[in-house]
Amino acid sequence: MDGPNGAVTLRMYKPIRTEFALNALPVLVYFHGGGWVIGDLDTHDVLCRQLANGSGCAVVAVDYRLGPEHPFPAAPIDCYAATQWVSQNAATLGLDATRLGVGGDSAGGNLAAVVALMARDAGDLPICHQLLIYPATDLHYTSDSHTRNAQGYMLTSDTAAYFNAHYLGGNSKDRPEPYADWRASPLLAASHANLPPALVITAGYDVLRDEGVAYAQKLTESGVQANLISFERQIHGFITMGRVLDEANMAVRLCASELRAAMTVASGVAFGA
Repeated sequence: MDGPNGAVTLRMYKPIRTEFALNALPVLVYFHGGGWVIGDLDTHDVLCRQLANGSGCAVVAVDYRLGPEHPFPAAPIDCYAATQWVSQNAATLGLDATRLGVGGDSAGGNLAAVVALMARDAGDLPICHQLLIYPATDLHYTSDSHTRNAQGYMLTSDTAAYFNAHYLGGNSKDRPEPYADWRASPLLAASHANLPPALVITAGYDVLRDEGVAYAQKLTESGVQANLISFERQIHGFITMGRVLDEANMAVRLCASELRAAMTVASGVAFGA
């Protein structure tokens, strides 16, 4: 697709089951993790296939621009434009624009939350579900889990700071403005009312754990349905580790099941088997 600042590559997945072939499919627009600096369509290819086959929904993965070559706000601009494009071209793609969700893991969870906020404010892009897998929600990184889980659990505090510096530029003391922008830190948005229902997944041994919990709580306090599931024994990034972690496969099944249920509620009609 042609984005506001150049081409953005998308990859669409449809469930294997053939009975969906003649129907307009619900769709999840998915943003990969990687600290806004690494990751691409291939790093999350298996997860997107699993979500499509498990939920009965199409999944459209977005290869948004990465820092430091394309710093903030390039990523949220690309992700919002991609979601708009999917909605506007849904009929051609065999998709149902009235059953459109956004999702992502880590940096991608951050971007999904931001896109939902942008869509609510613009009023021109109905979104019916948010799938937020261990999302980064406040890039100041001051929650207790950033101290408690700072070292030894895959994503360290040093690595998180590296990603932030390459995405936003500078650091929170020298250049505070981007960190406080809700398009970077969606927890800091002025309002979280009237957002789509959300499933928030967190991991117990993750620097981002507490801000994921805080975002789910903020949604609930704002009158938004938000389900919070914490895999307390897991580390950041675990959902793509299904070959070695049984709970990763359980988490994928949970996400797919919740996505299917959310899309059924959105239409009022059950789909799939």
